[in-house]
Amino acid sequence: MWKLFRKRKRQRRSTSVTKHYVEHKESARQVVLERLQYFNQHYSLEWKRVAIRNQRRCWGSCTSLKNLNFNYKILLLPPHLRDYIIVHELCHLVELNHRQPFWELVGQMIPEYKLCVAELRAIDKGGNSVGHLLTVREAYLSGSIKPSNPA
Repeated sequence: MWKLFRKRKRQRRSTSVTKHYVEHKESARQVVLERLQYFNQHYSLEWKRVAIRNQRRCWGSCTSLKNLNFNYKILLLPPHLRDYIIVHELCHLVELNHRQPFWELVGQMIPEYKLCVAELRAIDKGGNSVGHLLTVREAYLSGSIKPSNPA
């Protein structure tokens, strides 16, 4: 009976995922910071901290404390989707919701944001494993998938 009340142990992620994260975290940080600076020339916003995380489902987030968080796997996405995610989170510094004023802010720099959202949803259906994302990136590079908003 006591077995029913035991807490379940959290399963640890495989070491290959952790190793990939450690190897690519700083590269992802560099790309994110460069693109934040680029897009912030237009928005002129302030944030407190940028964190690069190894998340399973989320590409990015913004807290009410003005901290920006990004998944390191953003590095594996095509550049136009990477830029969309960065602009999306940057705009959350002004609007912490997804109402129309938020989308108008996003649309200032990413006018084709609806297509980017659709592309990310299609990618997410296959999961965000490193292998899947590398396959998707290769499809974009080979031209078998056309970007919605080429840079």
